[in-house]
Amino acid sequence: MTWHRDDVLLMVPNLVTYATLTTLIAVTLVWFFKRQQKIWLIEQIPGPKALPILGNALEVNVEPRELFQLIQCGSYMWSLRGPLFRVWAGTTPLVQLVQCSAAEVILSSSKHLDKSRDYTFLHPWLGTGLLTSTGSKWHSRRKLLTPAFHFKILEDFVEVFNNQGNIMVQKLQKKSDGKPFDIFPFITLCTLDVICETAMGCNINAQDNSESDYVKAVYRIGALIQQRQARPWLQPNILFKLLGYAKEHDACLKILHDFSNETVRSRRKEYQEVKMKKSATPDDDDAIGKKKRLAFLDLLLEYSEKETALSDEDIREEVDTFMFEGHDTTAAAINWSLYLIGCYPEIQARVHEELDSIFGDSDRPVTMADLREMKFTENCIKEALRLFPSVPLLARELKEEAVIDGYRIPAGTTVMIVTYRLHRDQEQFPKPEVFDPDRFLPENVAKRHPYAYIPFSAGPRNCIGQKFALMEEKILLSSILRKLRVESVTRREDLLILGELILRPENGNTVKLFPRA
Repeated sequence: MTWHRDDVLLMVPNLVTYATLTTLIAVTLVWFFKRQQKIWLIEQIPGPKALPILGNALEVNVEPRELFQLIQCGSYMWSLRGPLFRVWAGTTPLVQLVQCSAAEVILSSSKHLDKSRDYTFLHPWLGTGLLTSTGSKWHSRRKLLTPAFHFKILEDFVEVFNNQGNIMVQKLQKKSDGKPFDIFPFITLCTLDVICETAMGCNINAQDNSESDYVKAVYRIGALIQQRQARPWLQPNILFKLLGYAKEHDACLKILHDFSNETVRSRRKEYQEVKMKKSATPDDDDAIGKKKRLAFLDLLLEYSEKETALSDEDIREEVDTFMFEGHDTTAAAINWSLYLIGCYPEIQARVHEELDSIFGDSDRPVTMADLREMKFTENCIKEALRLFPSVPLLARELKEEAVIDGYRIPAGTTVMIVTYRLHRDQEQFPKPEVFDPDRFLPENVAKRHPYAYIPFSAGPRNCIGQKFALMEEKILLSSILRKLRVESVTRREDLLILGELILRPENGNTVKLFPRA
């Protein structure tokens, strides 16, 4: 048979089409079989029955308050025994870890460091700073920033904690007439002032000006991010925009970024001027680092020149991350501590006794030495963080397969460590709902699994600012209780909890305050 040139040319498109279709079919089959294998592996993990396509979406796609009611009330999904269980959010599997042995597999590993996709909604505000970055960028940033949280650096912030705490206490003393009021906003504004001064070296006076554009933008963008994480229909960018949320989100973002960018530019200029002055007069006591307390931003500027170049945008990412992570979580921890101490007069009496033994009738500020003496007060804070961890869920996306309790969890799966449940493991914490600060006496801590208590996460990606947070919490809490007695209004059995970006009481923290006799 003789082939003509025209016949060959006519066959070429058919061959290309055939090859393309064959490739598409092969790729589809590979995807399908991998998908089926993943489904099969996930289905081996205990969990509630799931509907086709919808999965368990009708059960888990509820308001944050309802979700925590499910957790507290122990529905079938949440009452499953064992270290892990799975649910299907539509066609997406979520594996929940609720025991320390399971949490250790993920948190102790250097392989499972990537945060879940939910964190991408923070990218417009925080970029890819320490909280949201992955891979080599996270490793380099963590190494760079670790010295900024050294004990000697943190000691310089004690003055800020004391000053802002005094402003808060003066405002609270005006409310110490025994009438119920919500104390949560007072503490939140105080922690916002603290974090702004320590992170950026400037004071926004949030406690005196809660209506400032910056303060309102911080609150509003946090609420918008929470809504977007909780509502799947808001997650696609196009729907977020069409439903009108993006406009408000972007307006808040502009206020926050303009403020941060201007502060970074201003501090960099000031840093260069002081550096030149120091070079000209090296013995000048006003040279940078001697008399002036350095903010987190100043330290980043120093590291940028000494170790690795950081652009203004890089520095803004880290400053905004510090702002985001450092005010709401700390405010929640102090509020829960006050709430629980206000529920138990006998425990409050022990706190007062400890503070009186340290300070007597003195109004002097808290020192580092005082902090070391506040052992029972610190245990109250730790126990409050056990019962009501500021961050109730930790989520990672697996880049490699993990094996937990004999179950294979495939790569690409979102794993959620339910801190709220983990801290209520009866084997680790007998009578888990009882508020007992003595659980954190050294002899009791030594008996527990190292991953049984993780309010600041654990392992290589633990919270870099946990020492900062605990120092601030001790100073602000002690500042209140040195002057005032607190009585919580809401009984624990009536408490409604919101599990959002942080764990907070739905109706605020209503208390009565009384001057100490």
